[in-house]
This record gives sequence, structure tokens and C-alpha cells, in this order.
Amino acid sequence: MESKAWPKGAPAVGARAEMSRKVDADDIHRFTHISGDKNPLHYDEEAAKKTTFGGIIVQGGITSAILNAVVAEKLPGPGSVFLHVEWNFRAPVRPGDTITGIVEVLETRMDKPITKIKTTVTRDDGVVALEGTALCYTVPL
Repeated sequence: MESKAWPKGAPAVGARAEMSRKVDADDIHRFTHISGDKNPLHYDEEAAKKTTFGGIIVQGGITSAILNAVVAEKLPGPGSVFLHVEWNFRAPVRPGDTITGIVEVLETRMDKPITKIKTTVTRDDGVVALEGTALCYTVPL
């Protein structure tokens, strides 16, 4: 539906989009370079094996980053940014996993270009690694 807030039409409730990518050890190093996160869970195989995770895991920012791509590239689409997120990390992601970020529109405001979306990141073995909701603001481009 078109409105002043959505000159190209508002995202429909129930609309879905997804993207997938394989995560690798280089992602851990790139994220560390950006964030400074040098947690041994991401680098020290011996230490990580002794934890509940049983081995090296990637930073949560790598897991959630695929949702930035889905939101900015597909739904709501270009010009979209997160205003608020509520995410629960349910399972670890490891180097070598392929993750799929999925968003589904739950609500669309017609007075402002804001959508509420359901967010999920699933590993290639079907395990949900992250789930929650987010509010997105879309700047008309």
C-alpha cells in the first residue's frame, strides 16, 4: 500500500526475505579487526573445546550481520536501518557453517516508514542460532 511515508509502497505484513552465506575463520579475524573482540572462544581451540560450546565459535556480531544484509538489500530494502532489536542467541555458529538470515514483516506503520519484523538466523543443520524481532526505519531513496 502506498502512503506519504512509503512512496514506493509499504512492505506487506507476512512478506518474507532471506539470504545465506558460509561463515569461515577469516570472518572471525575481520570481526576482531573491526570490534577488538579477541575472546579465546573465537581463537583458542584448546580452551574452546573445554567449554559448553565444545570448540571455536564465531562472534555474535557475525551471526547477526546477515540480518543487516537482508534488511538493507531485500526487506524492507535499500535505505533501511535497525532502530531497535531484541535478539536471543540460541545456538553457536562455527566456522564452516552456512547461515540463513530470514526476516518476516509483522507490522507496517503507514504514518512513518517503520516496520516490525521477525528475525531468524538458522544454521545449515536446521538449528536456530538467533531469533527475535526488530524495528526498522526506511529512508526513501
